[in-house]
Amino acid sequence: MSVLLTIVLMGVVTFVPRWLGLRLSGREVPPFWLRFFSYVPLAVFPALIVPEVADSGSELPVRLVALAISALVLLRFRALWAGLAGGMAAFWLLRAFL
Repeated sequence: MSVLLTIVLMGVVTFVPRWLGLRLSGREVPPFWLRFFSYVPLAVFPALIVPEVADSGSELPVRLVALAISALVLLRFRALWAGLAGGMAAFWLLRAFL
């Protein structure tokens, strides 16, 4: 595949969802889809974190404990930012002291 074709296709894939989002703004969204979209951040969180933990080598125990702390914070506060902050703080503290 040529470089130009790749760039054009990447542009289309980026543009279409944004354009559709703007075209659909202001319309009533059914309750099912509101509930569905409320779980997207919680589904993205493990998708981003698990590959990093699995490929950590000698830091595996530290990362697993930080992941567990992050999951507990996330379950307790139900806020993605709290889970990320708690996990990162736990990781840095465990890494510094262990």
